[in-house]
Amino acid sequence: MDAEGWRFRTPIPSYILTRWLFLRLLGLIYLIAFASLLPQITGLIGANGILPIANYLTAVHANYGTDAYRLLPTLAWLNSSDTFLQFLCLGGILASISVIAGLLTAPALALCWIFYLSLTVAGQVFLGYQWDALLLEVGFLAIFFAPLQILPRLYKQTEPPRLILWAFRLLLFRLMFGSGVVKLASGDPNWANLTALTYHYYTQPLPTPLAWYAYQLPLWFQQVSVLIMFIVELCAPFLIFARRRRIRFIGAGAIVLLQILILLTGNYTFFNWLTIALCILLLDDDFLRYWLPKRLINSLKVEPKALPRWRRIIIAPIAVLIFFLGGLQIAGLFLSPRLLPGINVLSFTSPFRLVNHYGLFAIMTTTRLEIVVEGSNDGQHWQAYTFAYKPGDLNRPPPWIAPLQPRLDWQMWFAALGSAGQNPWFSSFMQRLLEGSPDVLSLLESNPFPDAPPRYIRAESFWYTFTDAATRSKTSAWWSSRPAAEYFPVSSLSG
Repeated sequence: MDAEGWRFRTPIPSYILTRWLFLRLLGLIYLIAFASLLPQITGLIGANGILPIANYLTAVHANYGTDAYRLLPTLAWLNSSDTFLQFLCLGGILASISVIAGLLTAPALALCWIFYLSLTVAGQVFLGYQWDALLLEVGFLAIFFAPLQILPRLYKQTEPPRLILWAFRLLLFRLMFGSGVVKLASGDPNWANLTALTYHYYTQPLPTPLAWYAYQLPLWFQQVSVLIMFIVELCAPFLIFARRRRIRFIGAGAIVLLQILILLTGNYTFFNWLTIALCILLLDDDFLRYWLPKRLINSLKVEPKALPRWRRIIIAPIAVLIFFLGGLQIAGLFLSPRLLPGINVLSFTSPFRLVNHYGLFAIMTTTRLEIVVEGSNDGQHWQAYTFAYKPGDLNRPPPWIAPLQPRLDWQMWFAALGSAGQNPWFSSFMQRLLEGSPDVLSLLESNPFPDAPPRYIRAESFWYTFTDAATRSKTSAWWSSRPAAEYFPVSSLSG
């Protein structure tokens, strides 16, 4: 590298170090995803969980017959026991560690993808988030991006497949550009007048403590922040395809900076980290040589070899399919599905999460409802169940939890956006509390009925908002609340 530290030493950039770093970050994210899910899985979809997977598969098979296996591609068809669900999580953890260590990377990535797809499909609403889909989309491409070797030896690696590299970059473009487009296309006046952030910090699912401080900032700052966000989401993605590497680096830096700001004020699990990992693929080996440890750099001792012809033959049709499906997704941002050729192909492949739609908060929520679940033995004196992370106690600060995801706490935010009737899982959750299911109770921070489950249960909703600086200084409260309405009527197992 020359004195500027930006020019190539060779006419064609190498991406072996880039791939090395990216795959280890991906392995770490897989590890976090599986490890976060392991202690929750039986409470969510186990035999005594909120939405037992065995019941779900039985119902789908009754409605769709053998086509159910394509619509729900999950290994849970073979075994839906709690032990097998835990095996999928543990197997994913071991495969993730193998990816991080660089041992049998491609087969390990294939196992990670198969296991996580199985859990995502089995998880129903609890694993239906955009980051779950993004991890599967990235993970699928990574199988063909990884080196075919047993041990982590950089000096014997071939160059990564350029078609897959560009498929990753197209994915990053779709992710960022789509996020900006859906906000403008929604017609939400809060995005149009740049005031969305005046609501976002306290209405988002799980804010961090810094969100409270960001909420206190003046209106002009919030509006400038939204404008900068739109510039990054709508303009920076086009820098991904720039011929000059310095421009690509600027695009990567802008996207990474936005992701860091988002993760500082909101707990969005591994979503931001996965986006940052994709930005690594905009860098090349010459750039990374300037930053990575010298010991690692010295392991790249020979010129990288070209990709074998047989791998190019296998990869080419896969890349073409991904480019085609990705193009359909981009076109779908502007055109009606009826006008899109090949939309049936997108529908046919959608169960496998190969290409997905992205774009959070197209419509900004401007109020926050919190659901308080209470039990009673006499119908007069009620005690509240305590959730570990979602807002409840007014004096408890918002938590730092990302990149882990408490999926019940997240789903409670979505439940509050509608009625109990619009969230069938909630009735099942209340029934499990009446039954005293240990698996479901383990998803909560505390159980006010440790000896036996209550005879009655109900849920009330409350309006929540952040306090201002003066109120917090006086009362130490992070939140203020007031009653809203009944969410779930008083119920018991006897009817």
